[in-house]
Amino acid sequence: MKIAVLAHLKYPIGQPYAGGLEMHTHLLTVALKRHGHDVTLFASRGSDPALDPVMLCDPTGDALLDPDREEAIDRAEHEAYRRMMEMVAAGGFDLVHNNSLHALPLRESTRIGLPWVTVLHTPPFESLVAGIVDADPDMAFLAVSPSLAQEWAHLVPNAQVVDNGVDLSTFVFSEVADVPAFAFWSGRIVPEKGLHLAIDAARAAGLPLTFAGPKLNPGYWAAEIAPRMGPDLTHLGHLAHRDLAHHLGRARVAIVSPRWEEPFGLVVAEALACGTPVAAFRRGAMPDILDASCGRLARPDDPQDLAVAIREAAGLSRRACRDRAEALYDATAMTGRYLEAYDAVIARCAERARPALRVAGGRG
Repeated sequence: MKIAVLAHLKYPIGQPYAGGLEMHTHLLTVALKRHGHDVTLFASRGSDPALDPVMLCDPTGDALLDPDREEAIDRAEHEAYRRMMEMVAAGGFDLVHNNSLHALPLRESTRIGLPWVTVLHTPPFESLVAGIVDADPDMAFLAVSPSLAQEWAHLVPNAQVVDNGVDLSTFVFSEVADVPAFAFWSGRIVPEKGLHLAIDAARAAGLPLTFAGPKLNPGYWAAEIAPRMGPDLTHLGHLAHRDLAHHLGRARVAIVSPRWEEPFGLVVAEALACGTPVAAFRRGAMPDILDASCGRLARPDDPQDLAVAIREAAGLSRRACRDRAEALYDATAMTGRYLEAYDAVIARCAERARPALRVAGGRG
């Protein structure tokens, strides 16, 4: 197949990844190419040149904290997506895989008339909802977790769930954690990821915390993280995936502290792949991913309860964690499920086109 993959334009699609969606889009693009498909990735500048991406604009995410630039960013994104859709319409594609989280491609789907898959990676927000309302009625929607599918059920009642996957050859199994023990946290260092609560919880549990991720919100770092820094905390910076996997595999427990309804949480699957049990707030997809064999859940926003979860999770079987990742979150299996979804939507579109062709033939 000739496939157009539409990325969002906030951050480049390349390492070190700004977050899980960037990683997912990169991983999927690589996997589809390895399956022999002709894949064109549409993304922002700075994306991995090995993917041969069509780069439409500078990344817009770093400017999100500046309210004075909001209108200019909206205009730049709108123009970039408009050009993206022109190239998709003229590109001879067999299918569109939409990870953009932007309304314009959804609205344009009615005009372009291609088999089209949109993956829901976030809870509903106003502009995306508006785009979905105006999208091609033949659009296929997929969600990355059962909990996220439920959040969208009022608008997209039949979204197929395709769980995210991780590269199990990168996130390798570590049978034994380091001594002395430490906890690990990774992600974007922004308020909704709750690093400050993870720090408080690790201290209450009596474990030093090593953490990694980009400082995408300087105000949050200054107000909540810098005052908490001490000898029991280590910030490794923004890591590429092999380095991230190395540190995850050495940790006794991974802490995941979302302050929003996390739609999936790739760091959870990454930790499990390394054999590292997880302690997390009970939000979003955390109960979907973790069971009693590999993790413990705490009351949202409660660092003391999270500390209890940390102490309990630290004693769980590392082999059971890896087994769960292999069974449910293997990127190879994820890619296979996407390919099945592609075949289904292409077949459905072809079947719906046949009556029109028969009518046209009869009139001839």
